[in-house]
Amino acid sequence: MPNDTTAYKQKVGTAAAELVENGMVIGLGTGSTAAFLVQALALRMKNGLVIKGAVPTSQEIGRLASSLGIPLVSLDTYATLDLAIDGADEIDPQRNLIKGAGGALLREKIVASAARRFVVISDASKLVPRLGIHFPLPVEVVPFALTPVRKHLEALGAVVEPRIRANQLYVTDNQNYILDCRFAEGISDPFALQAQVRAIVGVVEHGLFLDMATQVLVAGPEGFATI
Repeated sequence: MPNDTTAYKQKVGTAAAELVENGMVIGLGTGSTAAFLVQALALRMKNGLVIKGAVPTSQEIGRLASSLGIPLVSLDTYATLDLAIDGADEIDPQRNLIKGAGGALLREKIVASAARRFVVISDASKLVPRLGIHFPLPVEVVPFALTPVRKHLEALGAVVEPRIRANQLYVTDNQNYILDCRFAEGISDPFALQAQVRAIVGVVEHGLFLDMATQVLVAGPEGFATI
């Protein structure tokens, strides 16, 4: 049987699929919660929902969507999306996010930025009083600049680790590397940190999603909530 967290993810993913309307072009996030959204969306389409297409934020979610009969499109065809739905690793009380544990932060941010509405779906464990408490901040980096960028991030007070998978440096869909940055007491001022990270030459993107979420749907032990 699924554990409670899995059940909450499934519940919120199914609820988010109900936000999709006929004729929409949507963005599909990456991660375990987003996978439940894709499954629920495919079921709605089998029952008669018709969309123009979906832009996936990773090759992985694109394969899943395609296998379930969801038509995929690109931002070259649809530069503006009606709706983007994605999960998050952490969500603070102002609906600011840390994303990127799945390695798709660059494409996720591009898709979210292209959408008229950006809805975040999550189980209640992802709600935090301050960003950076549980999850590191991922920073996507051009391989050529890995070490200089790491030193700059360390100078900002971060404990920095290159992301490793299968005993190798993790490579994103964009052929870049990720540096995971932990801050001892979390991120006290995410907007200031965002500006500092953006100023580092060699940084492609970071996992702070600030003032981007239109709405947050959360499922947990106390039920279902909309923020």
